[in-house]
Amino acid sequence: MSPSPVPQHKHRGPGAFGVVVIAAVTALVVGGVAGLGGYLVGRGVDSVATDAGSVVQVLPQSDAQAPAAEPGSIGQIVQKVLPSVVSIIAEGKTTGGSGSGFVLRPDGYILTNNHVVSLVKDGGDLTVVFSDGQEVPGKVVGTNTSYDLAVIKVDRTGLPAVTLGNSKAARVGDAVIAIGAPLGLDGTVTSGIVSAIDRVVTAGGTDDLSYINAIQTDAAINPGNSGGPLLDAAGRVIGINSAIASLATNGETGNIGLGFSIPVNSAKRIAEELIATGVSKTTAIGVSLDTGYADRGAKVREVTAGGPSDSAGLKPGDVITKLGDRLIGDSTELVVAVRSYAPGDEVEVEYQRSGRKQVAKVTLGSLPDKG
Repeated sequence: MSPSPVPQHKHRGPGAFGVVVIAAVTALVVGGVAGLGGYLVGRGVDSVATDAGSVVQVLPQSDAQAPAAEPGSIGQIVQKVLPSVVSIIAEGKTTGGSGSGFVLRPDGYILTNNHVVSLVKDGGDLTVVFSDGQEVPGKVVGTNTSYDLAVIKVDRTGLPAVTLGNSKAARVGDAVIAIGAPLGLDGTVTSGIVSAIDRVVTAGGTDDLSYINAIQTDAAINPGNSGGPLLDAAGRVIGINSAIASLATNGETGNIGLGFSIPVNSAKRIAEELIATGVSKTTAIGVSLDTGYADRGAKVREVTAGGPSDSAGLKPGDVITKLGDRLIGDSTELVVAVRSYAPGDEVEVEYQRSGRKQVAKVTLGSLPDKG
């Protein structure tokens, strides 16, 4: 999902889309009141006289005190989490855009997508906008293109950090909430359910291709939501909103109820490594795959000498059909499945060799860091 185009001015507010909508609603309200006034003349209920002699009915209205949010309601969760969610404005040398992020630690570390900050990888400025309207310069601590994640840092302390959940606990049908800044409209809240888990998603281009073992949701996600949190019903972060499916054919994308989030369990490890060292490890199984293989499974084209699969006895021509508890449909699914683990994890691999099922224990390794 591409970042939203950068706003012309950095001030908070609804932007061009919000102005159009507000103007239309205002026009409708004015017209409605005028029409109502004509209908109500002469009914004589709670009315006041005007200078022109006509009568305007005074409608009953509650005071400005909002009702208390019910514990566990969307309103109660949002009140707690919204101060931890930020908008990120990236202004590169030739282009700009905006996305979202959220506070990981009170000392200024913020998690977002790599594709949000990649606009300034060759120079430019990052501005982090907090929910109270404060704008603070940010700097990139580190990125991982394979997972589409980045950590940025601002010079502030005492920030309200989110609570991290556990993405392994996510179940299809669970209620979720997405918060972010779609189209620059910061603080936007949408809700839905977990539509699917372990969804195979690839995003990005040749230089920044990411493989996501995604949580799928129907909560509305649009350009600019990238990097924002996906929350469970307890207000804990279970995913980082990263991509959407679109029917667009002219380059314009928008929500069609198919949004995808990076599971927080993977994001947590990557973020911890980036904060500690500025780099992070991408999990690997130590093979290259035959992407032209058409049958079910992932066919091994080459085995990295001395790598995890080589040590476990896999050979070129083997067809990997299962990794842990997960059936493998093709080479892309194997890459996604492998990256849902951490380097050093031991996993059982089922594969076919000359038509016979084989099983091996593989201790996963990592790829050389490329940012």
